[in-house]
Amino acid sequence: MESTITTYNIERNDIGNAGTVASLTKRALKRQGLSREFVKTVTIGVYEAEINVVIHSYGGEVTVEKADDYIEIIFKDVGPGIESIENAMTEGWSTASKYAIENGFGAGMGLPNIKAVSDEMDLHSSKEGTTLRIRFYITEDCYER
Repeated sequence: MESTITTYNIERNDIGNAGTVASLTKRALKRQGLSREFVKTVTIGVYEAEINVVIHSYGGEVTVEKADDYIEIIFKDVGPGIESIENAMTEGWSTASKYAIENGFGAGMGLPNIKAVSDEMDLHSSKEGTTLRIRFYITEDCYER
């Protein structure tokens, strides 16, 4: 099977649609017979990253690639960037806006959770924006039995 690539746009502060990419990805992986546990793990990573784009950036794009042996999700957003990646990787550290916090987001667990669930995570940021790549390897154990 060749890989499939799907691209989605994410709007700034669009909390009403936050989680849509995670839901669509979850549905697609379930249809391919991947195990509930594997799908849950990927969905957590995608959801956390999607929320970060919604509440911290000026909007962006996400590309989901599903190959035979991995799923890779790349989030690219537009500014303001992460001032300190080291701080952002610290559980509980957050720069979330009052709006995000009032809507139940911004607890400072997004990036630590993404790192914990993904097999690979690469994060690059500048004042122009942030790129996050997460990858999950698909093994025989990842399929429903």
